[in-house]
Amino acid sequence: MAEALVEIVLEQFVSIIRQQAEEGISLIAGAEREVEKLLGNFRAIKAVLADAENRQVKENAVRDWLAKLKDVSYDIDDVLDEWNTKLQKLKIKKAEDASKPLKKVCSFILHYLGCRTLIMRYDIGAKIKRLDRKLDIIAVERERFNFRTITEDSKQVERVITTSDIDFTELWGRDKDKNSLVDLLLVQSSQQQAFPIISIVGMGGMGKTTLARLAFNDYRVNSHFDRKIWVCVSEPFDELRVAKTILESLTHSPSQLVDLEIVMQNIGRQIEGKKFLLVLDDIWSENPKNWRNLKRTLKCGSLESRILVTTRKESAARVIRTTNTISLRTLTVEESWSLFCQLAFSGKTNSEFEEIGKKIVQKCEGLPLAIKTLGSLLHLKKKLEEWENVLNSEIWELKEVELNIFPPLLLTYYDLPSMLKKCFLYCAIFPRDYKITKDKLIKLWMAQGYLKGDNRDDEVLIGEDCFKSLLPFFQDFETIEYDGSIISCKMHVIVHELAIFLVKNEFCTIEIDGPAKPQLELHCKEARHLMMIGNSTSIDVNNEKLRSLIVERTASDIKIGVDLSNLFDKLKCVRTLDLSSCSLEEIPEGIKKLINLRYLNLSHNVNLEKLPETLCELHYLETLDVTECFRLQELPHGLGKLSNLRHLRNHRTSLSYMPRGIQRLTSLRELSKFVVSNVSDDNKACSLAHLENLKDLRGFLLITGLGNVSEVGEVKKAELKYKTKLRGLGLRFDGWMYAEDEGIFEDLEPPPNLQELMIQYNTGRTMPLKWILSLTELKVLKLSSCFEFKYLPALGELSTLESLMIWNMTSVKKVGNEFLIESGNKSSSSSSSLMFPNLKYLAMWSMEEWEEWEESDFDVASIMPCLHSLKLSSCPKLKSLPEYIIRPTPRLEKLEIENCGILKQCYNKKTGQDFSKVSHIPGFVVMDDSMRSTSLVNVDPETDPPIMESRIQDKGKGKMPIDFSTTMSSDPRTSDSE
Repeated sequence: MAEALVEIVLEQFVSIIRQQAEEGISLIAGAEREVEKLLGNFRAIKAVLADAENRQVKENAVRDWLAKLKDVSYDIDDVLDEWNTKLQKLKIKKAEDASKPLKKVCSFILHYLGCRTLIMRYDIGAKIKRLDRKLDIIAVERERFNFRTITEDSKQVERVITTSDIDFTELWGRDKDKNSLVDLLLVQSSQQQAFPIISIVGMGGMGKTTLARLAFNDYRVNSHFDRKIWVCVSEPFDELRVAKTILESLTHSPSQLVDLEIVMQNIGRQIEGKKFLLVLDDIWSENPKNWRNLKRTLKCGSLESRILVTTRKESAARVIRTTNTISLRTLTVEESWSLFCQLAFSGKTNSEFEEIGKKIVQKCEGLPLAIKTLGSLLHLKKKLEEWENVLNSEIWELKEVELNIFPPLLLTYYDLPSMLKKCFLYCAIFPRDYKITKDKLIKLWMAQGYLKGDNRDDEVLIGEDCFKSLLPFFQDFETIEYDGSIISCKMHVIVHELAIFLVKNEFCTIEIDGPAKPQLELHCKEARHLMMIGNSTSIDVNNEKLRSLIVERTASDIKIGVDLSNLFDKLKCVRTLDLSSCSLEEIPEGIKKLINLRYLNLSHNVNLEKLPETLCELHYLETLDVTECFRLQELPHGLGKLSNLRHLRNHRTSLSYMPRGIQRLTSLRELSKFVVSNVSDDNKACSLAHLENLKDLRGFLLITGLGNVSEVGEVKKAELKYKTKLRGLGLRFDGWMYAEDEGIFEDLEPPPNLQELMIQYNTGRTMPLKWILSLTELKVLKLSSCFEFKYLPALGELSTLESLMIWNMTSVKKVGNEFLIESGNKSSSSSSSLMFPNLKYLAMWSMEEWEEWEESDFDVASIMPCLHSLKLSSCPKLKSLPEYIIRPTPRLEKLEIENCGILKQCYNKKTGQDFSKVSHIPGFVVMDDSMRSTSLVNVDPETDPPIMESRIQDKGKGKMPIDFSTTMSSDPRTSDSE
């Protein structure tokens, strides 16, 4: 991390000096010599940092020296940020004054530049002199270590391996173990007196958690158990935390209980008589007392329940009274080499590197994690010399017992480019087994300045590449089923231990449960990045050097007792501030003091109604997240001043308009929602036409209130079709004026390369398909709540469509050939024509009047030939499925039916007369509410609010419908999909 910090400081220095030269403004006085000396010292230190970072593992004195260097580097970076901020303000003021008449501003300029600027110049100069003296001492100490100067080629961020190249959840050499485990979970015995406890035992990096996760997610296991619970136990063992995690998993809501006995009673009621699977991952405790209460409570469940344990210690498995043990062995030589080749050579063989490759694999001693990380590292090394450096590295001589880390992991880390090292080590701020959201992680990296490229526009793309390059360090990937993109992941326990070891006290995580005011642990008082987890009603932070403060709450309804004004006074250096789910009701004007703030997360503060105008003085702010601030009715009027704002997440709020001036945010790359307003005040609200200036929007944009569009010309001026960087677009035809949807639909034409489209509340009887069929890269289509539709539109000609979701179409009674192809094209279609040729995922739900899904007149082989998964929910009148859906070849891999009464009877395994038609489908599941442990379909509540029939009923009566976008849907299927 020291190497990365020094690099950041040098970049800052060069940038500021260049800006000062360009503007002819100087903000230092009497410290020019110190600036030159600082630069010289940093450059000399940077030359030996590679050797120092390697030696810190074995030499504590070197670690201490690096810690001092990091501390000074942070302080210098803070001063440089202050210097740069004041430089930017002077530039803005200079531009503003240049536009005013000379006589009016002459005296002010003389005062401003002659007095205030002089004070600032000496202030910054004094700070640089003080830090220069500190760095001098560190530079002198460097000499006694005799560091070597290691010249390295400039390393670029490259994607080591992607999930499309290799599935990191795949188990190598474990097929027998997986089959045995699934059999143990499913086998039933009439003679058992208690449910079995199965333990997976093996040393770190053997794949215990991966094996357990694969079994946990197996479709046979999903359909067998009523409830599934996963708990990471880890150490130190906390019985109350484990119990609360089980209860929260069962109830799908956070628990405020603090009495262990009451928690256990609640667990007992939840599982009574039910068949459950409980996974206790990463157990260390060897004290039998820790398990007595839990095991007594779990007896309330069915005897067909199972407990699955993973542990490194056989003694821990014995203490919990294991009935079956799966002891993971190391991989054989052949299995190890096969796995290594898959990663290092993309599954092929390479005779030039085979001999040295096998020697490297031998050093991994059959440990899958070690082989994966080294294989990923060597994938990009094309020179034999580079492979020899890995084989002969001194790091192999380190004993794991000394460091509690794998030498292969350390080798991989040291080989990372500086940018990737920074990104990897930032993950140390998260606790063990924490679910890391990819999108949020990239924004956190951005806030710390880790993703600097040649062009600021590239930062998110650079972040995506960094994340992909670090994939070998992550596991437990959560993906979107219909497109496979990664939502979140976790760090392997051993990888997390490596990150903690390398950052020492620089990053800190503390738990803050209970009413008492938490005191920062001693090592956290010097931390630069702090995460506080828990539900304490009071938070006290006495660390003015913090650059990151993330408060993670598990219960958003407990009001936090923090004096924000006092907190803002202390956080002078903060770049990242996350106060999501803190039950905040207002933000004080003192937030303007956080002049270095880049990332502000206020999401999930459901009672927050407004933001202060002073927030618009945060010049550096890049990300503002107010997602799920349900009562937030307006954004600051001065929002247009935030010239560096790049990400505005305003999803699921009560915003009734977008403030005028938002069109000036030309740096904006992400806008979750644009609200077309019925506000008549043009000085307050902007119109849809103002979207024209936001030319570089990316990701997914939801436009709501399209019923408020008063002039069709507004739609054309928005120029949606030219926003070619948008990945997805949502169109909601709700609003006050009830403009004729079909009249504006044509002019809402999105860019032809759009990949995802959602349409809601279209009031026409059908949907024009002209521009929809021209979307040549469309992969995902969602149709919802088009209440006048009698038939589904003909979508079968969408040749690139892979995922289709349709819900809340309350007037549809029959689905037939009109769904596959337009009637005018039917005669021209031949037997070789394909309908929905690439559709893989289809979900349809909340279609209460749907009765028939007709057989087709076309060859069944020509319809949906690639369909992999079909999910149906809450279609109570649907009678049967057509042959082209359930045909044996090519077969569906997954068919899930939920709350469809007639279908359930029809395809019931025991009594259904048509069960034989679906018995060949591996993932066939029929569920009802009592069986479901996870959502069948995952849709954002704002994009799937309760049925807005009032819009149809009250159309033309002048009555405004209820705005359901601010309410939480009671539908258990819905959840935030962002």
